Amino acid sequence: MTSTSTPPGLARFNALEEQAAYAVLHEACASSAWVGRLLGARPYATVEDLYAAGDAAMAELTVADLEEAMAGHPPIGRPRPGDPTSAREQRGMAGASEELRAEMLELNLEYQEKFGHVFLVCATGRTAEQMRDAVKERIGNAPEREREIVRTELGKINRIRLARLVEEDA
Repeated sequence: MTSTSTPPGLARFNALEEQAAYAVLHEACASSAWVGRLLGARPYATVEDLYAAGDAAMAELTVADLEEAMAGHPPIGRPRPGDPTSAREQRGMAGASEELRAEMLELNLEYQEKFGHVFLVCATGRTAEQMRDAVKERIGNAPEREREIVRTELGKINRIRLARLVEEDA
């Protein structure tokens, strides 16, 4: 039997004032278009409805919207100081050797030079070696192909962040 009550975290999100809801969604994804679409669909009956809205909004982002979203992500291996979200998501880099960190920095720069934005991968649960291998594999992609991979990776990241948003204690 499924429960018809709204989970407490989702009810709390639904009840947020517009400005506060904008702020928490913007922490999940830096695209103002994505945030606006999710705000416009509140309140959500279920967490699945929230995820579906996030996925639909991600699918509709323009190239400029994707660039805005990517600008909110620090390079792999260099989470922003004082940013617990990127540090948690990039935890797999924490124990990386100096050699691997240096290689990742080089690959990040090469990738950024080719595509004009940071290398973006859903780093949650990945080891430093897996992240390095991902950038090595993707650096040869055509820009159009890479943009769609980035869209998919952003969607994964956003889902994880939305889950944390509605599951966290007040």
